[in-house]
Amino acid sequence: MAEETKNQEVQESNSEVSNHAAPSAQQENPEQFLKDFNWHNYEEGIDPVDDTKLVEFEKLVAENFVDTLDDEVTTGRVINITDRDAIIDINAKSEGVISLNEFRYNPDLKVGDEVEVLIDVREDATGQLILSHRKARVIMAWDRVNKAHDEALIVNGFVKCRTKGGMIVDVFGIEAFLPGSQIDVKPIRDYDAYVGKTMEFKVVKINHEFKNVVVSHKALIEADIEEQKKEIIGQLEKGQVLEGTVKNITSYGVFVDLGGVDGLVHITDLSWSRINHPNEIVELDQKLNVVILDFDEAKTRIQLGLKQLHKHPWEALDENLKVGDNVKGKVVVIADYGAFIEVAEGVEGLIHVSEMSWSTHLRSAQDFVKVGDEIEAQILTLDRDDRKMSLGIKQLSADPWTDITSKYPVGSKHTGIVRNFTNFGVFVELEEGIDGLIYISDLSWTKKIKHPSEFTNVGDKLEVVVLELDVEGRKLSLGHKQTESNPWDKYETEFAVGTTHTAEIGEIVDKGATIEFNEDITAFVPTRHLEKEDGKKLNAGESAEFQIIEFNKEFKRVVASHMAIHKEEEQKIVKQAAKKSAQNTEKTTIGDVNADLQALKDKMEGKA
Repeated sequence: MAEETKNQEVQESNSEVSNHAAPSAQQENPEQFLKDFNWHNYEEGIDPVDDTKLVEFEKLVAENFVDTLDDEVTTGRVINITDRDAIIDINAKSEGVISLNEFRYNPDLKVGDEVEVLIDVREDATGQLILSHRKARVIMAWDRVNKAHDEALIVNGFVKCRTKGGMIVDVFGIEAFLPGSQIDVKPIRDYDAYVGKTMEFKVVKINHEFKNVVVSHKALIEADIEEQKKEIIGQLEKGQVLEGTVKNITSYGVFVDLGGVDGLVHITDLSWSRINHPNEIVELDQKLNVVILDFDEAKTRIQLGLKQLHKHPWEALDENLKVGDNVKGKVVVIADYGAFIEVAEGVEGLIHVSEMSWSTHLRSAQDFVKVGDEIEAQILTLDRDDRKMSLGIKQLSADPWTDITSKYPVGSKHTGIVRNFTNFGVFVELEEGIDGLIYISDLSWTKKIKHPSEFTNVGDKLEVVVLELDVEGRKLSLGHKQTESNPWDKYETEFAVGTTHTAEIGEIVDKGATIEFNEDITAFVPTRHLEKEDGKKLNAGESAEFQIIEFNKEFKRVVASHMAIHKEEEQKIVKQAAKKSAQNTEKTTIGDVNADLQALKDKMEGKA
């Protein structure tokens, strides 16, 4: 007990001495004191420190060391460089380490340089403070990029490489996208020429969600260009001729650089002739003179013309050219109704399809000519004031109607080609320019035709007879059935009233039945005359004998009876009808014949 008390007194005595001497050493050189402090002994409890000293120690640490946050960028100083790392002093409790790989962009790094760092790991497995220069650069870079965007500052960037639609630019260590349209005010034809260059840019867009940055070089010069445009447009006048350079060629026109401001030459103002694309007239970077047609100061738009520098071709057209003259030209446009022929540069004439052939059967212009053909034509009309000209090519050949009466007299037989149909007939071409019409009633002696397509096809050859000829009206009336004799003339005798023929009942209809004697003659049997000898009616498909009780050649009507075969009264009626039929030649009118036939028919049906 006495020994413990003695030790305690010694410790207190030492503590008093220490407390008396410490303030002097700490106050004179606090940094040296902190450096020489034995942390190992302190941690192992070898050198006990009372609470007063510990509080004083922590106060000195707080006053002399910087306590940085993990996401806070600070500046450090390079104090040593090894083969693999750089030792950085950030005025913390210990020095930090950064891999030299993060300084590959700066091969000239040396001791004493100040660099931006971020605490990556406060204490690794070995107790080492790990710093990151790359992460610090990224954070600082985004701060700079955001500031440049918010304050519209100009930044420098290094063009690294090409990419789809533009270029990749290094700005403060961040890869930004430079669209192709934002490289320059002029269209870019060689993107590779910009790779490896350091240029000035303006940050135009930031997507914080996807960490995307878009920059523009064009935006830096547009403001100057707008001022330049206003100044140039203010000096323009309509009709003024300026020299410019072809800047861009599109399908609708050409953009010309007039020295800081662009103007458009529409495709229709490039040449008096028709062109399919502006590149037929101009090429990129070509210097040419243009005339100012119109401009809008508010919208800074300038309309230019190239063809207006030359005299209008119609004004330069040969004054001696007149209607009836033949001209040569090239087919430039084809439409369904005709073709446009360029007879001189900028001077066109129209050949209507009706003036391409003597044929009255109109066809498409493409059947006669095609674009690019060199042809000869005759001037039909010429209007210099309205700058219009109509041409014809059929006039270069003889009119086939000139000697039509000698080539196609009435009654002559010919072979023609079926060209088209109408509801009432068929148009047949005898030769180029000579068409005739066959009415549907003149197609066949025997067939009942509802539409010409039932009888023939377009392109078929058909024999015809000229029935009528109208020279003034340029019309031909043709017939096909007239090429053969009328079979009804023969049938009139063969199927005379009273003659007997065998046939089979075909179709049963409401008031009777039909029977076919041959391919031309189909007769009608009234219901009453279908009666057989036993009083029953004939049925479809049943064969029997029939007597002709009516024959009308004009209307191709034939009426037959089976009942007249076996009934005496009907036979007498038939004989009387046959006798009267033989006397038809003595009748004064067809009406009288028809009246007698109708009376006979009525009598047989029990009406008389």
